[in-house]
Parts: sequence; C-alpha cells; structure tokens
Amino acid sequence: MLQLNPPLPMNTPKGEGFAHILIDYGPESDLYWTVLITATGEIWTFSNREVRASKNITLGRTSPSVPRAVRRAEAGDGAVVALGSKDAL
Repeated sequence: MLQLNPPLPMNTPKGEGFAHILIDYGPESDLYWTVLITATGEIWTFSNREVRASKNITLGRTSPSVPRAVRRAEAGDGAVVALGSKDAL
C-alpha cells in the first residue's frame, strides 16, 4: 500500500477524482487505486483497468480515453464473464 503524495488526477467510471492510495497485492493481481471523486466526495477503489490518467496538455495527453465500467458478479450470480467479451458490461 502506498500513499500518493501528491495525489494523482484520474478519470474513473464515477467521474474525475484524485487517487490518494495505490494498493498492490502482487504479481497475480491488478493494481487498485483509491480515488476521492471530485463532484460527490465519494471514495471508491478501482482496479487498474477501470481508471485512466487525466488530461495533461504538457505531457501531450490531450484526450485520454474514458474508462469503461467492469461488470462485477453479483452475490449468488455464479457467472464468470471474460473481460473484453460482449457480455462483460
């Protein structure tokens, strides 16, 4: 677990926010970003595939892609959906 100083601006499925904590569970897992959402003040943790770096003209990142929401299985759902498949959303 790493506290980011300064926090990093990010685009998330919940809107723009600042990542304050980065969690790394090791090589068998995604990185997880704990982000404070600017518009609502909510705190969410997103996997690496769900977030994008915010726009930064100085670094040439003028139009970063919008992250898509990753479908998580509901309790008792039992469904396994491969990411990238048409049923992943």
